Amino acid sequence: MKDVKKIPSLSVIFPAYNDGGTIASMVATAKIAAEQVTDDFEIIVVNDASIDYTAEVLEEMQKRYVELRVIQHETNRGYGGALISGFSAAKKDWIFYTDGDAQYNPLELTKLVEALSVGVDAVNGYKAGRSDSLMRIFIGRLYHHFVKLLFGIRIRDVDCDFRLIPTKVMQEIQLKSFSGSICLEMVKKIESAGYVFAEVPVNHYARKYGVSQFFNFKRILQTLNQLAHLYWTLIIKKEHLNKPHGH
Repeated sequence: MKDVKKIPSLSVIFPAYNDGGTIASMVATAKIAAEQVTDDFEIIVVNDASIDYTAEVLEEMQKRYVELRVIQHETNRGYGGALISGFSAAKKDWIFYTDGDAQYNPLELTKLVEALSVGVDAVNGYKAGRSDSLMRIFIGRLYHHFVKLLFGIRIRDVDCDFRLIPTKVMQEIQLKSFSGSICLEMVKKIESAGYVFAEVPVNHYARKYGVSQFFNFKRILQTLNQLAHLYWTLIIKKEHLNKPHGH
């Protein structure tokens, strides 16, 4: 086995909402993945007021994994809210995050680390294939092309939640979205600040447990509303460019 590239330290972050059936395997796999790329890591799970047995599973996992920190939300703050909590709590040099529902494999973290080189600030995964229904694939592609055009996004898959980003960059960009539109806000703000993404293909797996929180009519309407708000703040007013930053 060839030597894997190393990074100084790493915070692995999982937002979790009703992921009781998958979060234990994600934490266990994240530990294996993190140990391959660094000697100094923590695993942070943000339990966003789950109503299944996610909290009980995490309590049990904390007895076995000293690296695991659990942040409990008393009320549901949404996907973006969970990520913001996780990012704020990160204490290491790099942040790697993916979802707690096991649609991505943390062991592919090594691919992200391998892609780090001179001139690359962060690494974004893109789905090599999508294990979803045709309807989800269609809506996903539509959404992707729509936001890429509307927001001038340079990366090919804004919707792939499998990213490795320096913690100092996350602290600098100040995210505000509490919904799934946080991914778009994050990528746009990172690119606008002059940081460069490398991209690597990662596998996408069918959901084994629970149901998607995104694909219902109410959620899609909320997303469109949030996209309009983001377009106003990021593209029309360019609020994020008016602040001095350290890059």
